[in-house]
Amino acid sequence: MNHTTKYCINYFFLVVLLSYFSISCGEKEAILPVHETGTVLDIDSNVYKTVKIGNQWWMSENLRVTRFRSGNQIKFINTNEDWEKNKEAAYTTYENNAKNLGNLYNYNAVIQSDGIAPSGWHIPSDEEWKELEQFLGLHTDQLDKINWRGNDEGDALKIEGASGEWTFVEGVWGTNESGFSALAASCRFYKGALGNPGLKGSAFFWTSTPYFKNEAWYRYLDYKKSGIFRFTGQHNYGFSIRCVKD
Repeated sequence: MNHTTKYCINYFFLVVLLSYFSISCGEKEAILPVHETGTVLDIDSNVYKTVKIGNQWWMSENLRVTRFRSGNQIKFINTNEDWEKNKEAAYTTYENNAKNLGNLYNYNAVIQSDGIAPSGWHIPSDEEWKELEQFLGLHTDQLDKINWRGNDEGDALKIEGASGEWTFVEGVWGTNESGFSALAASCRFYKGALGNPGLKGSAFFWTSTPYFKNEAWYRYLDYKKSGIFRFTGQHNYGFSIRCVKD
């Protein structure tokens, strides 16, 4: 085989190889999620990023409002004893980090008739959370189950560890494919104690759907798990809130 023939063969394989990588990269770019985004303003003039996931518009930040839409102040509590005794709508902060993590609210704040969500938005119901989960790939036969459900749907909700609040934990990060950008904002227990350190790498979100007299449905994400936890909690737990558009 002469030099010219070898050159032609090598050139042919180089063209094929470059074509393969070009097609592969093109296909990869085509399947990456492209999020439609926006913003929403609350009564305290806080601006929240929003994202469209499926047919729903969600806030992609935790609520941090301190007043209801009526203008009435939401009660702030920062001691364990006062939180346990309180029966009113209230909020607290986790490690004084409301700016980044948002506030933690009890369920009485969720259902207050004054309205805690920005105008045109509301607290998602259990069914609206299921719609989100199903869009992310959760199988229909798991939607109504309790405890951990799904495979990697929780990871799709959590902000990427390399750039988010989950970075203090090594090993398991979110992918944030949905653009929901969940943060590890932890919780406040019904007796007032903050979820620290055991639940520091976690996120809890209220739904608006009641269960029994003193309980309501919520969702929980954890740095060690890739699924989504569904259960009920007492009304005086302190959880984060994400709002969905009317």
